[in-house]
This record gives sequence, C-alpha cells and structure tokens, in this order.
Amino acid sequence: MTTSSYASQVSNRMNNFGLAQTGSSKKFRVCVIGSGNWGTTVAKIVAENAAEKPELFQSEVRMWVYQEQLDGQNLTDIINAKHENVKYLPDIKLPSNLVADPDIKNTVKGADLVVFNIPHQFLRNICKQLQGIDFTGVRAISCLKGLEVSKDGVLLLSDYIEQQLGMHCGVLSGANLAPEVAKEKYCETTIAYPRPSDYYEGDIDESILKTLFQRQYFHVRISPDVAGVSIGGALKNVVALTAGFVEGRGWGDNAKAAIMRRGLLEMIKFSKTFFPDAKATTFTAESAGVADLITSCAGGRNHRVGMEMARTGKPIEQIEKELLNGQSAQGICTAREVNELLTEKNMADDFPLFTATYKIAFEDLNIDDLPAYLED
Repeated sequence: MTTSSYASQVSNRMNNFGLAQTGSSKKFRVCVIGSGNWGTTVAKIVAENAAEKPELFQSEVRMWVYQEQLDGQNLTDIINAKHENVKYLPDIKLPSNLVADPDIKNTVKGADLVVFNIPHQFLRNICKQLQGIDFTGVRAISCLKGLEVSKDGVLLLSDYIEQQLGMHCGVLSGANLAPEVAKEKYCETTIAYPRPSDYYEGDIDESILKTLFQRQYFHVRISPDVAGVSIGGALKNVVALTAGFVEGRGWGDNAKAAIMRRGLLEMIKFSKTFFPDAKATTFTAESAGVADLITSCAGGRNHRVGMEMARTGKPIEQIEKELLNGQSAQGICTAREVNELLTEKNMADDFPLFTATYKIAFEDLNIDDLPAYLED
C-alpha cells in the first residue's frame, strides 16, 4: 500500500469517526514523559485536544518533569502555578489541564497512551524506572529522535520501548522546530502507528492518534513506515551537524545543499541496509523525511552547535552545554552511536558523510578536508 493511499484510508475513517464507532464509551487517559521545549510543546498540543474532545479523552494530561530548582522553587510548582515552562519554553501559555508531575510512576498511573519525548540517551534510564509496572493494553508514541545502537546492531526506539515495557509503540516525527510549533505556526508532522497484534474494537488506532495530535496549525499525516519515519528523525540530526560545520566555515548555500543531498542519500541507504522494509519514498513524501532535514539544517539545535564548533574550534560537547540551556543536540550522540555500528560492521567507508561528521566532531579531521573526504 502506498503512503498516499494509506493516508487516504485514515482520512476516510476520520471523516466518519464518532464515539459510536469506537464500540466503547471509554475515555482515554494520556500522559507525556518529558518536559524540554519539544516535550512541553507536544504536551501543550495533547492537552488542548484532550480538553476540547471530552467524549474521547480524559481532560487532565500529566507531564513528567525532571525536578529542578529555579530561584529556590520547584520547576513543577512554577509550571503548575504559572502554566508556563519558564526554563525550557518561556513565554508560552500552557493549558490549565496540563499538570507537571515530578513522579514518573504517578505520571503514567492509569494511562492508556504514554507519549515519550525525552533526549534519546535517557531512554534506558526512564525504562528502568518504569520496570515492574503492568502496561498490558497500554499504547505509546515515541517523539524521540535517535536509535538504539550498539556493536551488535540497531533497534528502533519504538521497538526498544515495546521490548522493555510491553507497550505497543508508534512514532511521531517531522519538520517541527519546537519554538515555532509552540507559537502555533503552521507545520506538518508524520505519525507511523501499525495496529498492535492484540488490537481490539475501541482500541487506540491511527484515527484516535490523529484526533489527539492534529491542530489547525499542526497537521498530521499518517504513514505505515515506522522504520522510515524513525530513521529520518534520527539521522537528519547528524546531517544537520555537518551543515552547521560548512555554514560556520562560511562556504555558503551551495555547500550546505550538497551536504543535504548527500546526507539524504545516506539516510535512505542506512534505512534500507538495516531495515529492509523501510520505504525510500518516506524520505521524500513525508515531513519526517526531507522536510525535517531541510528545517534542521536551516536552524535547529544541531546546526547551531555545528556552526559554533566551526567558528570557535571548541569541543562539541562543551558547545552543547554553553549554547543549549540544558537541552541536547541529539546529533552528537547519534553520530557517535552510528559510527560505532558502521565501524563494527566494516561499513564506515560506505557512509562517508556520517563517518566524516564523527571524525570532525570527535577525532582530528579538519572541516576544511571535508570536500576531499566526500569526493566520489
């Protein structure tokens, strides 16, 4: 089935959707794990829709917040009193039904859908904290941008969540810079969510998910390609670092376009190498593909970090700390993990842009030598 026909079927179900069609009067409880700028933005969207659709969703949406102190006050107390995440998403009003919670187990208690939205390097620890909870029948969406990579192979983060916690998990990814989405500027995103093997009438499905995430300013497209959507969201961060390198060197738009072209081809090649069922068309037809790549290479965190490294010569992880106010540039971690995998598989030379990015960030490859490294 093509992506367009799949989306058309979902749209038809949406047009006919009503409570009677669910076969159940159950109201879904939704929670969000993560409260950085993207985590808070997604929680805002979910809470807005939960409040506006009481026939489908419980109004209260709990958002797990890693507890921090700001001027002697708990960040959660500030968020709940001011309805604003003053540290990670300042000047954006949050719905009153969005409740910040420092207790992760309390956050997920009774949830029907758990939305994961944290830096991907923290996922293992989050899953450890949730071990032992019965998540039978609970569904999940991963908004994480990364992969679970080791010398032994690569795993989608949605699959990792399912393996560790037993939640059937889909993914959400797209050209979604958090500050713009939070200000309700128009954009698109992609959700990939195959129905689980234990699907039942009235269960969460792609139609419910589109209802939960779609806003007038935040348009949701449905795709069947979990691997393609996931890999697009992860690897574009590596390419964005390299785009930042060349822009920081002052090489201009032609050079950045060349990096983006080569990066897109390596993203597709990686997906087909390690996930043969992934569809190359996802990278050109969906927001989670080329659109996300363009946005990330124009103004995302990874691009900014890459530019600053090229300009200053400082270590990349030092720049991340100085520049991002506690946020993460996911491309740094992903570049290291992907290089470990490609080196173990003796495939580093097959992905010259990914390999060069790693060598510039962590070894001694000079940015000025990048064109020669990429020469066919």
